[in-house]
Amino acid sequence: MNIRMEHDTMGEIAVPAERHWGAQTQRSLENFRIGTQRQPKEIITAFACLKEACARANAQSGKLTEEQAAAIAAACEEIRAGKWDGEFPLVVWQTGSGTQTNMNVNEVIAHLAGERGVALHPNDHVNASQSSNDTYPSALHIAAALAVTEQVLPAAERLAAAFRNLEEAYPDLIRIGRTHLQDATPLKFAQEVSGWRELVEAPCRMLRTSLEELGRLAIGGTAVGTGLNAPGGYDELVCGQLRQLTGFPFRPDENKFHALTSKDALVFAHGALKALAANLMKIANDIRWEASGPRCGMGELHIPENEPGSSIMPGKVNPTQCEAVTMAAVQVMGNDAAIGFAASQGNFQLNVFLPVSAYNFLLSTNLLSDAMDSFRAHCVEGITPNAEKMEENLNNSLMLVTCLTPKTGYEQAAACAKKALRDGTTLKEAVLAMGLMTAEEFDETVRPEKMV
Repeated sequence: MNIRMEHDTMGEIAVPAERHWGAQTQRSLENFRIGTQRQPKEIITAFACLKEACARANAQSGKLTEEQAAAIAAACEEIRAGKWDGEFPLVVWQTGSGTQTNMNVNEVIAHLAGERGVALHPNDHVNASQSSNDTYPSALHIAAALAVTEQVLPAAERLAAAFRNLEEAYPDLIRIGRTHLQDATPLKFAQEVSGWRELVEAPCRMLRTSLEELGRLAIGGTAVGTGLNAPGGYDELVCGQLRQLTGFPFRPDENKFHALTSKDALVFAHGALKALAANLMKIANDIRWEASGPRCGMGELHIPENEPGSSIMPGKVNPTQCEAVTMAAVQVMGNDAAIGFAASQGNFQLNVFLPVSAYNFLLSTNLLSDAMDSFRAHCVEGITPNAEKMEENLNNSLMLVTCLTPKTGYEQAAACAKKALRDGTTLKEAVLAMGLMTAEEFDETVRPEKMV
């Protein structure tokens, strides 16, 4: 392997000649051979936005020339486009402040600029007016906010729209309700589906609320929150550039001592992601239970048959999309625990659980957005109700007795239901046998369409 020698304050170290990183990246590669989980691409993209914004703000403040800022911006644009993905090899399990990842980005940008004839130092120029302690928290918020707005919310809106279409396709179909896994009073199928739709839409409102706090950035706080080595007004200049680059209303956190030490905004936002995961679990469970069968289950829904379900039982088809969603939901709930623990561990002027927080948050956004799109395309959009089975169960339910209560009283109505269950008859037969109503009175009273 061809190598070149790079140096930092620790001395010289050999780096693969074809790579654009420098000494600190190489040291991290060699010192942290822990796991296979790499820094999320979203973090690198967020850093590329942040470094360009910082460079342009430094040029406005006179700390960089326009040529230097333009060289940094050009490299950042290529990084965001994915041209240099292979230059960011560092694992999650490194220093808790993400210092090595910050330097990895600085070194790659400096080397790319150098190849274009603009000499930059990774610390003095690319990292000017910055510290890893304010850049990684800022990149984390940038990545989280953009992942929510560009991935999770659009996927959720597409899923909610699919439920709305299903809701509108069957406005009058009536089914029996179930509470405590037991028969309950009727409702419209569309009403049930509207509940599924709102289970998607409600956490989206929570997520949008969380974006206000995710939009507050630590940039400008530098090492401990005092802003040492950053020019006055630098934080607002950077955020102004970020607003232009991303279209998101980023703004400085007014209290940098809070911004460097607390991950409360991330906890709050991920709580909404966990709420969405919990609701998706409920929806997927409802659908797979109601589609259970085909002959010995509930069988009230038909879902798409996407692939064989068994290697031993021919013809078996399983609710695989529902299962995938529920597994993703379980992972998101686990991620939430990790983020909560990590956020509780800020000591003095810094939280040093940043990479693990970033990894888990962005894993959740990726899983939820992908799972919702897959669930929608391969399950929800193909759902059709089994109207015959729904009607059969509706007519066979004893909980239609509830509408008799105003005429017979609660205790007499309960006696009718118990008699029908004990004798194996219909509710109507039990009512007639007890002499509580005529057949005509029963038919006029027990009308499911009036119960919904």
